[in-house]
Amino acid sequence: MTQQRRELPTVADTEALGRELAQDLKAGDLVVLDGPLGAGKTALTRGIAAGLGVQGRVSSPTFIIARQHRPGERAIGLVHVDAYRLGGDLDELDGLDLDTELDHAVVVVEWGHGVVEHLADRHLLVRLTREPESDIRTAVWDWLG
Repeated sequence: MTQQRRELPTVADTEALGRELAQDLKAGDLVVLDGPLGAGKTALTRGIAAGLGVQGRVSSPTFIIARQHRPGERAIGLVHVDAYRLGGDLDELDGLDLDTELDHAVVVVEWGHGVVEHLADRHLLVRLTREPESDIRTAVWDWLG
């Protein structure tokens, strides 16, 4: 797969991209989300969750660091991680046992670029940016590894 790019004028467009990306995800896949605050990382994760059909409301796991969502219609769970507060602390990251979670779930990590790539042989990197003074976001994604 080659690098792809898409403009996302609305939150609904960001969620729709997440649903689209979810169609190619399976248990064991690692998705790394990179982008500044307000770029749409959680909205994209909501779309991925919807595409996987997982149970439960998806919100930012900032204060609990990792949130598990039970499998739904596709029998694939989702682990949603916010690595921002980890600050590159590999001991705390290892304590989350995300490599174990990869056996039965898709793991999506916000703020994970440069921190979690070692958990899987390959990962989907999605970079999100937001135009200054605008709600338009841009997503660039590619499988790496």
